[in-house]
Amino acid sequence: MRTKEETIAALKKLDSVDSLSHPAGLTKAAVLVPLFMKDGQVHTLMTRRAKELRTSGGEVCFPGGKTDPGDEDDVGTALREAKEEIGLPAGQVEVVCRLFPLVSKNGLLVTPVVGFIDETFSPSPNPAEVSSVFSVPLEFFTSGKDHRALNAASWMHSFHFADPDSGETFHIWGLTAMIAIMVAAFACRKKPEFEIGFDIHDPVPFFQWNLQREMSKL
Repeated sequence: MRTKEETIAALKKLDSVDSLSHPAGLTKAAVLVPLFMKDGQVHTLMTRRAKELRTSGGEVCFPGGKTDPGDEDDVGTALREAKEEIGLPAGQVEVVCRLFPLVSKNGLLVTPVVGFIDETFSPSPNPAEVSSVFSVPLEFFTSGKDHRALNAASWMHSFHFADPDSGETFHIWGLTAMIAIMVAAFACRKKPEFEIGFDIHDPVPFFQWNLQREMSKL
């Protein structure tokens, strides 16, 4: 069991804002991974997109979206989108780090921004964008119990999370699952019970290689 301070210290060591060479030409996007303490464990908030959305409708994701011209940087994008989607004020987020960017299935260069929020925060989801908001213990993403590999060659992961609060089961997969695994492995300093492809103590080579591989497909 890790404290908030231990989790922040572990994640700050992985702040990757300058550790990878970012490819030019891709549309940039960012997501916020909101962490908070609950019952002595680190949890993360996740959302399920409204089914009516043209892109990834009904899928589980973190609050986020494409960069707007007025955004100062990836952090600004992630905070703006979190406010628009779940009503989270930027001033209530303690930004911890930016992690390695990943290429989405739609060809977006997505940077995960990790931040801590207060456990008392009550989401106000925008119904035009979000149908559900739920929380998951971060260590869930290091366990093999509810995990399966969709495609071992491309590191595609899938989880089914049974939410005890709502009684619903959420399917977490693809880019969102990879981001959750990344944050959980780094924050908990714990190698998951399944193959992830990267060394949690030296992850840069894998994510540089993965970025180049995804770019070659576009």
